[in-house]
Amino acid sequence: MSTETLHLPAKKERQYRFPRGVEHNLLWEGLKNLGPIDPLRFFERLKRDYGKVGGYRVGNKRVVFLADAELIREVLVVQNDNFVKGEPVRRTKVLLGNGMITAEQQDWRSQRQAAQPAFHRQRIRSYADQMVGLTIETRDRIAPGIEFDLAQMFMELALKVVGKTLFDTDLDHEAGVVAHEISNIMDVYNFMMAVPAPQLMLHLPWPQVIKFRKARRRVDETVNRMIESHLHGPKRDCGDLLSMMIQAIPDVETPEGKEQLRDQVVTIFLAGYETTANALSWTFRLLGENPEVERRVLAEVDDVLNGRMASVEDVPQLKYIEMVLAESMRLYPPAWAMVRQGINDFQLGDYFLPGGTTVMMSQWVMHRSEEFWLDPLRFDPERFRPEAKAGRPKFAYFPFGGGGRQCIGEAFAWMEGALLLATLVQKYRFRLVAGQTFEPQSLITLRPRNGVRVVAEARG
Repeated sequence: MSTETLHLPAKKERQYRFPRGVEHNLLWEGLKNLGPIDPLRFFERLKRDYGKVGGYRVGNKRVVFLADAELIREVLVVQNDNFVKGEPVRRTKVLLGNGMITAEQQDWRSQRQAAQPAFHRQRIRSYADQMVGLTIETRDRIAPGIEFDLAQMFMELALKVVGKTLFDTDLDHEAGVVAHEISNIMDVYNFMMAVPAPQLMLHLPWPQVIKFRKARRRVDETVNRMIESHLHGPKRDCGDLLSMMIQAIPDVETPEGKEQLRDQVVTIFLAGYETTANALSWTFRLLGENPEVERRVLAEVDDVLNGRMASVEDVPQLKYIEMVLAESMRLYPPAWAMVRQGINDFQLGDYFLPGGTTVMMSQWVMHRSEEFWLDPLRFDPERFRPEAKAGRPKFAYFPFGGGGRQCIGEAFAWMEGALLLATLVQKYRFRLVAGQTFEPQSLITLRPRNGVRVVAEARG
């Protein structure tokens, strides 16, 4: 691949090398087209035109785009200590504050250490009955033959699961309102991410900003209610994740301590429900389009559960469901891109790059690469048989990230996905309403833009 030298002082010109790529300014391109660039299509274009390493500009900043499994491993694992989260992640502080996703270095390590016990294998297993119970409550409210949005149902159900398991809070009456307000936040997310200084823009009387502030305030009200019930009620030390977070903050009763706790809770609250809800929404869409795969899922559920309620002991036996979920997250990864920024100068393959360089990696691109996946756009759970998985490099598939900052809730999400899916299809088949288009919407996570409209049919 041809390269170019950065315009740097003479003694540096022979050292730094940046990959050639798209040289126009993406911000200007968006203004010309009266809208944001679709990042999924843009990343696909970079991979197609420049191969495994390309580059582009955002404003006056240059970004390296990686579509190579070994170089992604180099960033996330080998040189992990030399990278911090990039500018797009830091901008989400307008919503998340300094939580586990946006925090760096010692702040992140302290938060991760405090939360780790809640995601220990045995603790996660104890959440299974609550997950299944909440799913049965939701399942029993489904009206057969009546069209509804499965994506919205999963948003509310996943919110209830996170609230009950991790924060010992019943969100039954608030889940719908909170899910609606989070959708409002997502509606203006791209706008807030594109403005020059989002923290300053929060004070302007623009309609999009007003909508964002109102929605964030409503989410904060729910989070603060959970916090107050633990701080000043009987739940202060009941062993859940929120109790552990409270004990890890020495000055938790001060305004600064409460703000720190709020940031941590909001981050896990949103991250813990949004990814699972989207993964299940895409999964049921794919099952609706692939009746033979659906038939095998139903047969496995009937064979393993034999008419009884699912439990944690059933999860290892739901092997085909795990493969289905994995293939769904390959085609529609809830976390569709990752960004890092180098602290000091670093080497990536043939390129030597200055500290401060931004590196972008996309699960969307890697999970659909013909280098690793035969007929990559075809839905085929057989790709995730153990022998097939063994033949692929680690970062051909990384829906939960990788390295030191790999998602803390990965095991939680796999168990939740299997139990929720099995419990729902035990009673119903979900038929897709004809005439829908399923367009991915690349926000913080990958949502189906118009939802997933279905009609439930009772089984047996």
